[in-house]
Amino acid sequence: MSERIRLALIGLAVLVAVTLMGLAALLSSRPLEAFAFSVFAGALVTSALAIVLTRDIVRSAMWLMGALSSAAGLYFLLGANFLGVVQLIVYAGGILVLIVFGVMLTGRSPFLRFDPRPAETALAALVGVLLFAAFSAVLLGSAWPPLPGAVPVRQAATVREIGRALLTDYLLPFEVVSVLLLAVMIGAAYLARPVRR
Repeated sequence: MSERIRLALIGLAVLVAVTLMGLAALLSSRPLEAFAFSVFAGALVTSALAIVLTRDIVRSAMWLMGALSSAAGLYFLLGANFLGVVQLIVYAGGILVLIVFGVMLTGRSPFLRFDPRPAETALAALVGVLLFAAFSAVLLGSAWPPLPGAVPVRQAATVREIGRALLTDYLLPFEVVSVLLLAVMIGAAYLARPVRR
């Protein structure tokens, strides 16, 4: 089965799922928010599956932009406007551009395709299964407290308060996270190598 057919089937399956979720959203007390969640969640799942299944590195980066933008939309729906803006600026804007430039500058061909070795595929599948098992154990094993009402308990923090906290109390984690750009550049250069040894 070719890559286009696989992506088309996945897109069709997600479209059917989003349509069913949208119809179910009409029965909820807040149909607009439920429908918007369905659209963003469906776009996120579609983009994530397309990232995994596509072999073209540049197309994979474009699907990554769709996934990151959909995650930002979910943040906006949750009322976390600062996180949504940071997601768009840092991840969808900065890191994605860094990946594309890293691929374009290190690859010999603009049509470079990624063909993983069987050992890499097995390792990725193993890591995915372990992460899924860990997240499932945490979700199913935790006693979640009942959710409070829809009224927030305090006013949301301003950008000034978040910036002050990042540069005082959370300075070390903030600087450690900045190493992510270097890791992304190294990963892009590794993936774009024309000769895999």
